[in-house]
Amino acid sequence: MITKSDIIKAAHENGFEDIGFTTADPFPDHKKFLLDHRKEYEWAEAVGLKLLSGTDPLTVLPSAKTIIVLMEVYFRKSYPRSMEKNFGRCYLDDDRITHDGLYKRIKAFRSFLRDNNIDSKVPFNLPHRMAAARAGMGTFGKNCLFYSNKVTRKGSWILPIAIIIDKTFEPDSPTIELGCPDWCKNSCISACPTRALKGNTRIDPHKCISYLTYFGDGLTPLELREPMGMFVYGCDRCQDVCPRNQPWLAKDLPVNKKVVTKKDYFELSRLLHMDKEYFETNIWPHMFYMSYKDIWRWKMNVARVMGNSHDEMYISDLVRAFKENTDERVRAMAVWAIGNINGPKAQTALKNLTDDTSALVKKEMQRLKELYE
Repeated sequence: MITKSDIIKAAHENGFEDIGFTTADPFPDHKKFLLDHRKEYEWAEAVGLKLLSGTDPLTVLPSAKTIIVLMEVYFRKSYPRSMEKNFGRCYLDDDRITHDGLYKRIKAFRSFLRDNNIDSKVPFNLPHRMAAARAGMGTFGKNCLFYSNKVTRKGSWILPIAIIIDKTFEPDSPTIELGCPDWCKNSCISACPTRALKGNTRIDPHKCISYLTYFGDGLTPLELREPMGMFVYGCDRCQDVCPRNQPWLAKDLPVNKKVVTKKDYFELSRLLHMDKEYFETNIWPHMFYMSYKDIWRWKMNVARVMGNSHDEMYISDLVRAFKENTDERVRAMAVWAIGNINGPKAQTALKNLTDDTSALVKKEMQRLKELYE
């Protein structure tokens, strides 16, 4: 008969640095939270995340008895600075599409379970962080992220992976609590540029930079463009400033060579002008929240970042994007970005841009005209 110790050993052999066990009971408090804040999270249901049904493990595996939580570190190695400044770290080595790393290790672990007559499911919509807390693997931060008790020097650079199984094992003692030190003066809340963090582990997802970069609807609101800064996809601001993460950030990490090989594909100018083949070959397999039909959002984000760079070198790229794109959201953001760079070169470029069709673009041009007059 397989033991809990056997499973723990198998988890470590497959590269997981921590493992916890909890029951397959539902998550009623999480369900209540989602229902009480339905308006804030209705977007998740709209994109198919099915968060509500994920609060009951029996909807995933009717014979569910236990939830095993594996702890994956996604920031084991350092990333090129040219990528870290524009992309959230958790997306830089994501193999859920390429299936060349974590996917294989999860598959091997599940094969071990199957060989020992244990059925398992890996639900995408189960509250993984809450499952990890219920399994006693860490605590929450005011930034709503989960912090490990053991790995990444007790930081938040982790992905809890919940696996539902049909066998009963003794659950670990839960640690469902806020773990932020009393001396921290709300660093993450103060540092959030878009004021998405509300404190007390609350967040307005519609203001979160990560949400805005890949799920935001329409042209990014004017008041959020500069606060979103240099992030094209995702955001790490609240993690970077967190005192609990400083020990790991201070560590000398080896270079992630796998990510280094693809960094040139994510150069801003290439992203702004990419076509369908380039996107689906070089970008989508690694950052897949947006399909080709949403490539306008990628280009709009890149134009915004170029504008926030205040670097005149991007003006020619932005002018080209304005002329070559048919999507008015990309063209409108290109106008804004040139105006935000400002200076004689930018103003000359703006004077040479014309548009007689898009009200959105005209509005951006008129706003800049009034600003400069």
